[in-house]
Amino acid sequence: MYNLNLVLPEIFISLSIMFLLILGVFKKDSSKIIYNLSILILLITAVITFNETLAINRVTLFNDSIIVDYLSSLMKIITLLGAFMVLLISSSYLKTFKIFKIEYPILILCSVLGMMVMISSNDLLVFYMGLELQSLALYVLATFNRDQIKSSEAGLKYFVLSALSSGLLLYGCSLIYGFSGSTNFDEIAKQLNYNEYILTFGIVFILVGLAFKVSAVPFHMWAPDVYEGSPTSVTLFFTMVPKIAALTVFIRFLYVPFLNLIDQWQLIIVFLSISSMLFGAIAAIGQTNLKRLIAYSSISHIGYTLAGLATNTNEGLQSSIIYITIYIVMNLALFSCLLMLKRNNQYYEDIDDLSGLSKNHPLLSLSLLIILFSLAGIPPLAGFFAKFYIFKAVLEQSMYFLAIVGLLSTVVAAFYYLRIIKIIYFDKEKEKFDNDHNLWLKFSLTFSTILILLYFISPSQLIDVVSRINII
Repeated sequence: MYNLNLVLPEIFISLSIMFLLILGVFKKDSSKIIYNLSILILLITAVITFNETLAINRVTLFNDSIIVDYLSSLMKIITLLGAFMVLLISSSYLKTFKIFKIEYPILILCSVLGMMVMISSNDLLVFYMGLELQSLALYVLATFNRDQIKSSEAGLKYFVLSALSSGLLLYGCSLIYGFSGSTNFDEIAKQLNYNEYILTFGIVFILVGLAFKVSAVPFHMWAPDVYEGSPTSVTLFFTMVPKIAALTVFIRFLYVPFLNLIDQWQLIIVFLSISSMLFGAIAAIGQTNLKRLIAYSSISHIGYTLAGLATNTNEGLQSSIIYITIYIVMNLALFSCLLMLKRNNQYYEDIDDLSGLSKNHPLLSLSLLIILFSLAGIPPLAGFFAKFYIFKAVLEQSMYFLAIVGLLSTVVAAFYYLRIIKIIYFDKEKEKFDNDHNLWLKFSLTFSTILILLYFISPSQLIDVVSRINII
């Protein structure tokens, strides 16, 4: 008999989604209630995950297709808290554009449920089901603001390109099943000695699909347009939460069934990492829209995360998880600033709109200064430590070329971050932005900025949390 407490978070969030849908149908004007309940549901699910599964070493359920261990529990908690913060700071933005509807929080809950299934998957079919549940909700969220042409265009582009990548991924899954006779990760690992080179074809197709999901070069083409066209709160969700699930699947997929095939896939990951770091840093230089710049910046940051995965060490995997966690906090802070750039019920998102911001909004400018310095990797901010752990893991494996490319792209990226700071502090001031911000938005910005600023006081806290992850 299975211990269903181990999948209690998924059961709870599934039942909650059904309850919210019924409530939305039968109760008129229930948007605010459903929105607040969704925030509460995410928090309760995180608490359940912490209580029920965080102490579990490794348990498999449902014919070994679901795995519950420390890695899955930790990544679920980060996912749930990320989605919780997104909902917490989105309400005023949604009300401004009159898209404060019951569907928005429910779609985010559905997407989070898909990510939780992905994170716990130990089987190709379970992983694919979770991926599609996540993606279907994201298609709708991208095009949620139907009154804007850019939003509709973003949703359509994301749908078409994501469907193509899902097709490639599913083809890779079918190849692996055809040659190994199983979709279970543990069973596939046992077949490697017999079909070693044939399975490589399946690995390549699956890696292409996963690279698309994290917008790694050369499968990044959707990110700038979708980030710019989607509502800003949805863009925040895109930049933070799906990347956690995708990183977990990368770790689970490469280091469980295909650990012995590292010679085949390591070079692919190194290529994805190098091309993402370089292209993301260079392409962002010419951007004038902040959301497009963040898109290219996120491509570059994914490159650093993949560099940790390429090392084939526990330290490398741990450094990637630390990197993505710190990156999420930096993104939350940056988008909190972006959601404060409102004047006369209109949100501004061009870099030029930040001109002379320090004259009228000194505290907001100071926060942006700290966030941008951290994204650039300036010590002693959190972003510096994130990059330091990655470079340390890479250099320990004598992957010098990868480290040099990473350092060069950091220098290039610093240019466009410093250019924004120059515009904020030295350019001519523009009309003052509104100050009537949501309390939670102010809290989010203050909390995340303090975390970035004071991380150096006790960096071992996060390292201790992540150091329990030993996959290899």
